Amino acid sequence: MQEDLFGDAIPQPPASKPAAPSRRKITKVSLAASALELSDLAAQLPEALRFGVSTWSYPGWEGLIWDGEYESSILSKHGLEAYHQHPLMRTVCVDRTFWRPLTVTQYSAYAAQVDEDFRFVVKCPSMITDAQVRDEQGKVRKSNPDFLDIRLAVEQFVQPAVEGLRAKLGVLVFQLSPLSWGWLNRSAELFDKLGQMLAAAREALPQGSQVVLAVEVRDPELLTQHLVDTLKANGATFCLGLHGKMPPIEEQLPVLRALWPGPLVCRWNLNREFGAYGYADAQKKHTPFDAIVSEDVHTRTVLARTIRGITGAGQAAYVTISNDAEGCAPLSIQRLAQLVVAQEK
Repeated sequence: MQEDLFGDAIPQPPASKPAAPSRRKITKVSLAASALELSDLAAQLPEALRFGVSTWSYPGWEGLIWDGEYESSILSKHGLEAYHQHPLMRTVCVDRTFWRPLTVTQYSAYAAQVDEDFRFVVKCPSMITDAQVRDEQGKVRKSNPDFLDIRLAVEQFVQPAVEGLRAKLGVLVFQLSPLSWGWLNRSAELFDKLGQMLAAAREALPQGSQVVLAVEVRDPELLTQHLVDTLKANGATFCLGLHGKMPPIEEQLPVLRALWPGPLVCRWNLNREFGAYGYADAQKKHTPFDAIVSEDVHTRTVLARTIRGITGAGQAAYVTISNDAEGCAPLSIQRLAQLVVAQEK
């Protein structure tokens, strides 16, 4: 055995196993050929209507969106290029921004994967729109001193999204997380802060920008005239949030009517059968997200009628759907699209 200069035996490496064949690094994801069969359906939809999913990195969409089996991490990085070629998908909701602000570079990387007609719906980070600081399980730790902070909203959200996505930015969504009774009982102060933040966000947009500012709430108590007045005064609209914590769609529509005329922004997040906090139950039931499991014909029917009315009047409509709505967002969009077309006939 060889010795080193100090007389100690140099340990020999253990016999190595034969090297495993290296896996090809995947940097391109392709669209499922079957998706192109929906081109005729897409051509019959209103030009002002944009459908999309809420997050796109689901391997279960093999054969619906993806041409094969890909890991979630690959789809997250490279899936948009294939996704945006799907005839029905003209927008997408970027949910990850809710958990952490993105940089200009990160937004630019998304924009580079899609064509000029595509538009992004982006959520404001919860560090700005949640009145509470929460742990990883969602439990409240303390009050959030940065709630609806104007500077953070502009510097950490609006400006990076505008600079990175440029003309491909469609909607900025400010989702107010469930509020404490303390805030709900101080609605005048709440709406004042919200109005100031929306005004600053509007001011930070390029002159003549068509970007929509939308506010989504998770407390039915906020569906008031005060909310309508705040949104109107600051050139914003109400995001129709279809979620177990909110009233059914028909009970939220009066807010949109009070804001008319204006665009539709709708996020179909969670089937009401799972209740206010049923995300875990929905995902357990719906995994691997490749089929309609919890069909909601009522919501689909009312939403289709709403889309047809708003786009028929020349207003834009952004509708994004989560797997937690019915089990498979691409199939939910396909069925909703079919209903929108059928209502025209």
